[in-house]
Amino acid sequence: MDKQKKFDLRGFIAKYGVILGLAIIMIFFTIMKTKFLTMENMLNMLRQTSINGLLAVGMTFVVLTGGIDLSVGSIVGASGMFAALVARSVTGVPWYLAICVGLLVGLLLGLINGIIIAYLRVPAFIATLGMLSIARGVTFMASNAQPVPGLSPGFLKVGGGNLGIIPIPILVLTAVLIVSYTVLYKTRYGRYVFATGGNPISARVSGINVRQITCSVYMVSGVLAGLAGVILTSRVTSGLAAGGEKYEVDAIAAAVIGGNSLSGGRGRLWGTIVGFLIMGAMNNGLDMMAVSSYWQLVIKGIIIIGAVMLDSLNEIKA
Repeated sequence: MDKQKKFDLRGFIAKYGVILGLAIIMIFFTIMKTKFLTMENMLNMLRQTSINGLLAVGMTFVVLTGGIDLSVGSIVGASGMFAALVARSVTGVPWYLAICVGLLVGLLLGLINGIIIAYLRVPAFIATLGMLSIARGVTFMASNAQPVPGLSPGFLKVGGGNLGIIPIPILVLTAVLIVSYTVLYKTRYGRYVFATGGNPISARVSGINVRQITCSVYMVSGVLAGLAGVILTSRVTSGLAAGGEKYEVDAIAAAVIGGNSLSGGRGRLWGTIVGFLIMGAMNNGLDMMAVSSYWQLVIKGIIIIGAVMLDSLNEIKA
């Protein structure tokens, strides 16, 4: 009986410990900075977190198949830059077409990643690392490494506008979460994603087109990175050649912290949500405490390593 109780406790911590971690972080920063838990700061934090949230959701699809996407930060930059080039007021192009351009750039780069990984059998780490460099180089060439200002008012509302008191990026993220949950847990495609990551050989034998599923998750990651790039560009009011740098770190951290196994086949979208909220709360709280950005990188790295270690221990015990 005692052993059973200990096992249940360990299982509870493994499943819900991430929520406890978020609660501890929120309490800590509230004590350190009384303004942390105000409505104004929470909405601001969620607006900022929405970009990482979109990337983390896309990363979840990839990680569930046993892959990884190191290129999302560069895809954010490329998508945002091409959207900005179209969204300039002088072009006269409607703002919604500029958004479509950003999404298409993200989808195209994600498709290229998927083809290289699924059909040319290049390891995901190498393929997306190469795309990280390619997408960033293309962004610099398209803009001549210069910012692109003068964006149309309609486009600027995407990242900087509100619907009532709720920032539009939060509403966009909410819609993406609802769709992603439905796709992963209520459709055949979602079951195929989990099956592909759990055991690709068995999935192939059972009739699942593993290559197609693998390619598709990188397209999902790419289009969500494109959406994140559009929102980021709208928020900062100009296209930046260096936009999205190191965003892949937060996206991977959020997915791993949320309990999504890097070996594939095991994960939970609600864990990803808690994961990017943890990263958002930390970024916001540490900024309010004036902690150096260098130290913030160190802390994020420690969190990623710790989360992967816990995931490895859970797999060994299982």
